[in-house]
Amino acid sequence: MFPTSPMLHLLCGKPASGKSTLAAELALGSGAIVISEDEWLEALFADDMASLSDYVRCAAKLRRIMEPHVATLLTAGVSVVLDFPANTIETRGWMQRLLQQTNAAHRLHVLDVPDEVCLARLQTRNARDEHPFAATEVQFRRIARHYVAPRDEEGFNVVTHRIGDD
Repeated sequence: MFPTSPMLHLLCGKPASGKSTLAAELALGSGAIVISEDEWLEALFADDMASLSDYVRCAAKLRRIMEPHVATLLTAGVSVVLDFPANTIETRGWMQRLLQQTNAAHRLHVLDVPDEVCLARLQTRNARDEHPFAATEVQFRRIARHYVAPRDEEGFNVVTHRIGDD
């Protein structure tokens, strides 16, 4: 049985801040499904992504494909954990437009993790070869420069997760 008000969980945080780990935790036991940008990008566009501009282009295509799909799931009463980085005003604008197509509730989970911790996690993740895309420190810093924390006027229900918080 579906909840009367489905929930859309959104994730905001720098690379290796723990977004995918939190996505799995949020879905566990809640009946929500996880839709992972990294998994879909790897499956559809891995051979086409050699640069940050390639990622931006492919991610935009994926958002166009996913928007009606996620809206349909939410309208049908299925809660979704959207494991796409809500790290820019533009991406969060897309997420707001998606929400406007439904009557789903939402939470924007912001992972507040220091860069040094993200970099250490990134090194570990790369060494374990457990992620579809192995970013270097230079790539991390280039991507992190584009991160913009959400502002109150964007209208999201923000839940902040700081390193060390339970």
